[in-house]
Amino acid sequence: MKIRTYNIAIDTTKAPEFVDITDKVSEFINDSQILSGFAVVYSKHTTAAIKINENEPLLLQDMEEFLEQMASRNATYRHNDFSIRTVNMTENECPNGHAHCQHLLLGTSENIPIINGNLQLGRWQRIFLMELDMPRPREVLVQVLGE
Repeated sequence: MKIRTYNIAIDTTKAPEFVDITDKVSEFINDSQILSGFAVVYSKHTTAAIKINENEPLLLQDMEEFLEQMASRNATYRHNDFSIRTVNMTENECPNGHAHCQHLLLGTSENIPIINGNLQLGRWQRIFLMELDMPRPREVLVQVLGE
């Protein structure tokens, strides 16, 4: 079995944002020369998710609204109360409780089968990094395993 590991560096521009990384992941599959196996696409962040869905502009708007309904940016979160929060604080801490809660609905990674050297995505399926917090540098790990 071979294992190849790749990284994608992304500077997001807004939140929410759906960054289509499918073509880059496909390039890694080709580079890996793995014909049969799977790819793990993994976000190294708790406020940026990896999901497979359709890249259709109106659907992306619908998904943005859905996320806002599930965990509104304007709701009250104890995580955002810096007068009581003492854990995992940074100098430039931002109120992002909504992004963490949205991430719970979405997840950190996707596993995609590889057959005959090709990702097995359906006709409309695309792989997204979903920015949930604010514009910032993000890192996606892609690990390709197989033979």
